[in-house]
Parts: sequence; C-alpha cells; structure tokens
Amino acid sequence: MEDQLGALGLVLNCVTLWNSFYVDKALSALQKAGYSLTEEDVARLSPFGRRHINVIGTYTFALPDLGPGGMRELRNPDEPEWDD
Repeated sequence: MEDQLGALGLVLNCVTLWNSFYVDKALSALQKAGYSLTEEDVARLSPFGRRHINVIGTYTFALPDLGPGGMRELRNPDEPEWDD
C-alpha cells in the first residue's frame, strides 16, 4: 500500500509540473496577444486540473515529436474541445 501511495504522489507531482508549465505558456501567449491579465485572476488558477489525465488505460512510452521547441503547441480556444 505504501508503494501505491508513493506512486500516486509521483503522478500528482508530474501532473502539477506539467500543468504549471503549460499554464505559464498559455498566460504568456495571452499576454503576447494583448489580453489584459489581472493578478487576482492569475492567482486563482490551479495546476491541479486533471480532466486531461488518463490514469486508467493503455499507455505508450514512445516519445512524441514535440518539434524544435520541445513543447506541445497550445490548442486553439476557437476550436471545439477534443473530448466533447
């Protein structure tokens, strides 16, 4: 049971790091596009979103092609959600 708890903590840390990294990237893109971001709004963001994380299922450990920057592109907010 301790091993499972340790693995869960590792997954939570990975998801938090991933989300924090891409939230920062999204905020930078919004600022670059001229959107006004208030400190109050940014302070309410949380890196604990998990709807995009599949913890039950089939996994692949092949490295995806992330391009020259080594990061995935942000999705276009004008396009429909991929899971709707």
